[in-house]
Amino acid sequence: MFFRSSEEGAENEIVFFRRLDDEFNKVNCFYKGKVEEVVMEAEELNKQMDALFALEIRISDPHFHSSSAPLNSGVSPLEEIQDVEEKPERDQTKMVSLEILNHVKINVTPESAVSTLKTIFDGKKSDLSFSNKELRTARVKLKQAFVEFHRKLRLLKSYSFLNQLAFSKIMKKYDKITSRNASKAYLDMVNSSYLSQSDEVVKLMERVEATFITHFANANRSQGMSDLRPRAKRDKHRVTFFVGCFFGCSIALVVAIILTIHARDLLKSAGRDQYMTNIFPLYSLFVYIVLHMLMYAANIYFWKRFRVNYAFIFGFKPTTELGYKEILLLSSALLVLTLAAVLSNLEMEMDENTRSFTTLTELVPLGLVTVLLLIMVCPFNIMYRASRFFLIVNLWHFVCAPLYKVTFPDFFLGDQLTSQVQLLRIVEFYICYYGWGDFKRRSNTCNQSNTYEIFFILVAVIPYWFRFLQCMRQVFEQKDYGHAMNGLKYLSTIVAVATRTIYVQRRGVVMRIMAASSSGAATIYNTYWDMVKDWGLLNCDSKNPLLRDKLMLPNKSVYFVAMVALYYNYMQL
Repeated sequence: MFFRSSEEGAENEIVFFRRLDDEFNKVNCFYKGKVEEVVMEAEELNKQMDALFALEIRISDPHFHSSSAPLNSGVSPLEEIQDVEEKPERDQTKMVSLEILNHVKINVTPESAVSTLKTIFDGKKSDLSFSNKELRTARVKLKQAFVEFHRKLRLLKSYSFLNQLAFSKIMKKYDKITSRNASKAYLDMVNSSYLSQSDEVVKLMERVEATFITHFANANRSQGMSDLRPRAKRDKHRVTFFVGCFFGCSIALVVAIILTIHARDLLKSAGRDQYMTNIFPLYSLFVYIVLHMLMYAANIYFWKRFRVNYAFIFGFKPTTELGYKEILLLSSALLVLTLAAVLSNLEMEMDENTRSFTTLTELVPLGLVTVLLLIMVCPFNIMYRASRFFLIVNLWHFVCAPLYKVTFPDFFLGDQLTSQVQLLRIVEFYICYYGWGDFKRRSNTCNQSNTYEIFFILVAVIPYWFRFLQCMRQVFEQKDYGHAMNGLKYLSTIVAVATRTIYVQRRGVVMRIMAASSSGAATIYNTYWDMVKDWGLLNCDSKNPLLRDKLMLPNKSVYFVAMVALYYNYMQL
């Protein structure tokens, strides 16, 4: 139809149309599969809406009884949503059987530590009270589900439109080059395909919008559409400006510190060793925090670049998530404060007028920590309050493990803290140095205390212990013993860190053998689990050698570099 075998170049045209047909079939099959998935999700949303209506009836009228037909009696999900759109709210809730409440479980999030302890001591969970709190929780969760479902439908609609447009442009380009009129026949085939003819997505979007506006926006269409289609968070130019400004100031402060040390020959001064023993560890706390924030900013940058919806995965409220520029702004501001404090400390040490105020100069790092803590718990809506409180809540959940249900942000934060053992040990040094009054004498007697040595070990294993408790909570709830194997990873790390620290403190041949064997076993087990189980790499049957089938990054060498870096990290145990 589109080429003639007798003409020159016919073989190339055959190859061209075969490849074009293959690509179109891939697009068509992918779209059809995704439409089937969203139709199934629509069915699940219908069940959730039925449960919500039944819960509203039970709370508003506890003595109400329904004898409606059984759920999902041969009605398709599209028709069910259409019924929700066309019938008044009270009428449709009466059609919902209250028996559905016997088959659903309403999770009130976040559950408290007290409720978990009551469940443990009572031996069983209490019956649902069908309270207003449960209703509010169900409405919030279902509203979020509708917003995310509507986002999927918008993406599918855009996918269909863009691919039809792409094939149209390809055929028009073909007609222009070959001086033929083959595009009409081929595009007729495209227009008659499932990609063009299917209207399930459009119908679902209309009915989801109508349902959402009716039940979650008080029939206010503008408000409902604003919630369903939240505006993308716009980058602020002042954030970019201050990031550059703060990093520039940081470079200037580093140069000033280097010049001060060189001009006054501080490296050869008598108090050099004392400064490196006492003051340098205090300021290194902020260096660890800044480096961690820079790595987190890099993660967010690549997540956004490869279109990972990290805001939804972490559960941030819409438009409150921090982008990589905001993280860079905070890290650069903290870096400026830290370097300014270091420079002021050096100036006070060298200035004859302030040298006698030894206690004041020693309190500069503690003052900076106090400022950061006050900013962290500040109740006013300044400096990203939503993100600060989100971090505090997840940190509390982590510390109270296993009393809280483990969510993705909780164990993500736990894994971050397991990589910051040295930072936690510096916090212990802060408590010892300022709590025991060593800063007044400008001496460090912490290492001479047996209590400090014991806590030096405990502080290092605490993050791994809490992660182990989180894994045990997941085993208890999900009955998935893979989490128990993951917990063994953290137990092996606890043994390795403890024996290695004791060996550094006490030495000895026996402790050396124990430290080497435990560290080796933990390194092998941790490396295997993270690469094979968590990342899904080193898969010999994969179409990507030694990797997994589905790769997010186009450059495969990145995964091998990450594996080498992970192995090197575990070698430090």
